[in-house]
Amino acid sequence: MAGESINKGRRRFQAASTAVIGGAGLVITAIPFVETWLPSARAESAGAPVTVAIGKIEPGQMVRYGWRSQPVFVVNRTPEQLEWLPKQDPRLRDPDSKESEQPKYCQNATRSIKPEWMVLIGICTHLGCVPDYKGEVKPESFDPNWKGGFYCPCHHSRYDIAARVYQGVPAPLNMVVPPYHFVDDSHIQIGVDPKGAA
Repeated sequence: MAGESINKGRRRFQAASTAVIGGAGLVITAIPFVETWLPSARAESAGAPVTVAIGKIEPGQMVRYGWRSQPVFVVNRTPEQLEWLPKQDPRLRDPDSKESEQPKYCQNATRSIKPEWMVLIGICTHLGCVPDYKGEVKPESFDPNWKGGFYCPCHHSRYDIAARVYQGVPAPLNMVVPPYHFVDDSHIQIGVDPKGAA
């Protein structure tokens, strides 16, 4: 009797061990298979969409991502930053973004789908430098009337918080807004227009 109970306990242990090891083996085998569904680095650099998490971006903060080997800036704009947008219009080269590149659904006062979220290609339209983000609404020493946005230190081009270029700087156009859409409240997919967008 005692021998039988020991054997049953051993059998249970062996069965459980086999199941655990088999399950781990299945997961390890599945990982390379699932990874084949993901776009390759080559496909991503060629323009495959990129989904990015925005849920932890604080108001006033900018986070940089990559798409098509270019920097993409995502800014969570504050109410104060948005309040300054129309006040800058008289000083801008193309305030209505008629000459600049953005999807039709972003050709508005905020150049965005949702006013608080700015998504743009972070490249100066002058010579392709990457501008600095200056998020605070405060005067700067080089321009006391400038209230923050994007500043290219190479040749001193300035943009507002909607990436619209100021007059009298070398950059000829507003920075580019790529196609994008909100997957949900915490994720943006860069490279794909919203469903039904013309």
